[in-house]
Amino acid sequence: MLLHRELAYGDLATFHVLDTRQYRSDQLTEAFPGGPQDPRVNDPARTLLGDEQERWLFDRLDRSYARWNLVAQQTIMAEVDYDGGPGVSVNHDQWDGYAVSRNRLLGFVEQRRPANPVVLSGDWHSAWVNDLRLDFSRPETEVLATELVGTSISSGCGWASAVKAARPANPHVKYLNPDRRGYTRVTMTPDLLRADYRVVASAADTAAPATTDSSWVVEAGRPGAQPG
Repeated sequence: MLLHRELAYGDLATFHVLDTRQYRSDQLTEAFPGGPQDPRVNDPARTLLGDEQERWLFDRLDRSYARWNLVAQQTIMAEVDYDGGPGVSVNHDQWDGYAVSRNRLLGFVEQRRPANPVVLSGDWHSAWVNDLRLDFSRPETEVLATELVGTSISSGCGWASAVKAARPANPHVKYLNPDRRGYTRVTMTPDLLRADYRVVASAADTAAPATTDSSWVVEAGRPGAQPG
């Protein structure tokens, strides 16, 4: 099925909606929530998007006239190392299992500079704000884009303890909440994008009021989210 598509909201925002399931190379390992990094993640023949969809995305980003370019897709794009020591443990279902695809996309962003790229992600039952850079091991390098990861509305995060234990090993993770259910509200003006992480005390209580757990802003022309 053809699922990837582009949705434009005037010249304020374009949503580049991806399909990271149908065209990808086989997942290397199903270790969960993370496992030792398979060296084949760096195989240039491996792909997450497939060649045709990747070309489509680069072309759309290159030709976009929107103030904000939002890339909506299914799995966490930032590197997440679950090994607190010298080793590397990743979830191979996410972009960590397709490192060459991620490097091509972030390399394209670095070279072509599409306006204000923001990645919208999900499927990890937890809320995150991540800096995206070409080399996650060097926090001094340039932030190329912001990733906003929305939590699940009702499903719990049974691996919350592993997620929280991994945070010190991932300095590009600026916000993390695997414990509360909710949604992320994003509002935009030409100059500012704001993300409010909304949560409820209990996903089982339909009368529970939603509150804002944390707010983040991205200024146009300045990649990287700041507390808002």
